[in-house]
Amino acid sequence: MQLDKQIVLVTGGGRGLGAAIVRSFAAQNARVIVNYRNSRDAAEELAASLGPDRAVALRADVTDAAEVATLFAAAEEHFGSPVTTVINNALADFSFNGDARDKADVITWDAFDSQLRGSVKATLHTTQAALPGMRALGFGRIVNIGTNLFQNPVVPYHDYTAAKAAALSLTRTLAADLGPDGITVNMVSGGLLRTTDASAATPDEVFDLIAASTPLQRVTTPDEFADAVLFFASPWSRAVTGQNLVVDGGLVKD
Repeated sequence: MQLDKQIVLVTGGGRGLGAAIVRSFAAQNARVIVNYRNSRDAAEELAASLGPDRAVALRADVTDAAEVATLFAAAEEHFGSPVTTVINNALADFSFNGDARDKADVITWDAFDSQLRGSVKATLHTTQAALPGMRALGFGRIVNIGTNLFQNPVVPYHDYTAAKAAALSLTRTLAADLGPDGITVNMVSGGLLRTTDASAATPDEVFDLIAASTPLQRVTTPDEFADAVLFFASPWSRAVTGQNLVVDGGLVKD
């Protein structure tokens, strides 16, 4: 299915990387659901800038199965057709500030639980809600957002990294399970992006160090990262599933 025929849900789409992904799909004339939990004003402003025929802002906590079911029903009612493409971008509350990380001797299980719910539970909910529509169409694209930290754990964000690693495992098992239905499931993983709300607390010298370590000598932007997400939704990736593409300027070789 061409991008301009797709109906795309971007979780956590009101700000940061999510907003960049929304704009990238909209630029390809896809119709987009801008999901948000707390960022109502930003999500509604973004959707309004794209127009009601192209975008709608809908609230749901994606860790809540009932709210996700309501979200999908509202999206289908608005656009008159099921969601074809799900971008699992929403991030449980987290700040990428290496100086403030919880190290091994103090981190709590509650921190892990929060991140696992945000990465794995939310992906399960959106996938299950999307399946009836995708199966009816014989087409579906699911793209999960990961991290390069489990290949290169330079900062021990134990909870965040473990949850994203679990999400990669789920990506691969879902790909095997759903492939016969014409549904592909992939992951796009990055390092720090310059700049999102989550990385706003990162000192400039850390960005500069990362840039100096990459072949491209710069830090990846949200717009550049969004390009890779588009690839996995596009017809050019129709034979690709269960994969993890690292988009970080060549910092990590996987």
